[in-house]
Amino acid sequence: MPLIYKICPRDLWREAEAVGRFTGAPVDVADGFIHLSAAGQVSETAARHFAGQRDLLLVAVEARALGDALRYEPSRGGALFPHLYGDLPLAAVRSVAELPLGEDGRHVFPAEIAA
Repeated sequence: MPLIYKICPRDLWREAEAVGRFTGAPVDVADGFIHLSAAGQVSETAARHFAGQRDLLLVAVEARALGDALRYEPSRGGALFPHLYGDLPLAAVRSVAELPLGEDGRHVFPAEIAA
């Protein structure tokens, strides 16, 4: 089953766990959807939007569990990115992993992600 990913500050994700759903980061709320990335996109997302940030988590989400609220729409350079129109239910989350910074200042992704 295909997984998609959300990079999230730890404190914001802990709030989501407390209420049982993720309503989005401030940028998501402002844009009207939750920004997600496919496995082949997430390292670029981290480099562009989270460069140098610590205390991040990588949330793996089962795409099919999101139903019609998930849409793939053009973004950077026409690439299709997954956007979730609605809250992210925690039942769709398959794993949450640390996203530490490496010595080179770039985020270190789990081995199963092509970074």
